[in-house]
Amino acid sequence: MPPLDPQLRRAISDRVRYYNDLGIYDFYRQPVQAVAAAPEVAGEGARATSPLAKPVELAASSDPVTALRQIREDIGDCTRCRLHKQGRKQIVFGVGNPRADLMFIGEAPGADEDERGEPFVGRAGQLLTNMIKAMGLSREEVYIANIIKCRPPGNRTPERDECETCSPFLMRQIQTVAPRAIVALGAVAAKTLLAINAPMSELRGRWYDFRGTKLAVTYHPAFLLRDPRQKKETWKDLQMVMKELGLEAPAKPQE
Repeated sequence: MPPLDPQLRRAISDRVRYYNDLGIYDFYRQPVQAVAAAPEVAGEGARATSPLAKPVELAASSDPVTALRQIREDIGDCTRCRLHKQGRKQIVFGVGNPRADLMFIGEAPGADEDERGEPFVGRAGQLLTNMIKAMGLSREEVYIANIIKCRPPGNRTPERDECETCSPFLMRQIQTVAPRAIVALGAVAAKTLLAINAPMSELRGRWYDFRGTKLAVTYHPAFLLRDPRQKKETWKDLQMVMKELGLEAPAKPQE
């Protein structure tokens, strides 16, 4: 078989990465005879017969509960990056409504999350739960996940290669839940998802298009525990999200 043209090789590599991000990992070569037997059609139809242009049906289940379970099974007892050798106890996958309109994405599990196997259950998680309640929702109505699914040692910032290794599974979670809006919690989540290296002051206060879903950026609850003065700014960000989703804050009880 003759070597591929470099330009075609790059095009194939780009397309494979694209499908990997969508959660498609298995590819099957179509027999050459079948391709040759296909009738040629002029115009748009001719381009559609190209193996690269042909749409691929997703293998994921139409039931998000089943699809999320499959993603978790695909992760397994992950050893794909160095974190499995650096003290993590278990995978912290994600939790919440598989059909949620709103999805929160943080940075990485901490000690409490690593112990319980659920994201945002420590002090920062309690604050996030209160933030969700202030929006007129319950924790069970949203979906919560992290950029990476293993606790970094000492709660250090995840390395770029760790985020890249874990991101295909997060992309599959996002695709499965199909939220109307995503809130990136903190700089690491925002910069990883948006591939933008900018300070939080520039990232906040606007909507981004993330693969057809609206994405907003706000401070991580752990940061708010260290600097409570930013809670007011965070509430502004959440109000922007509430307006988009048609949510109203619950009335305060009368004294």
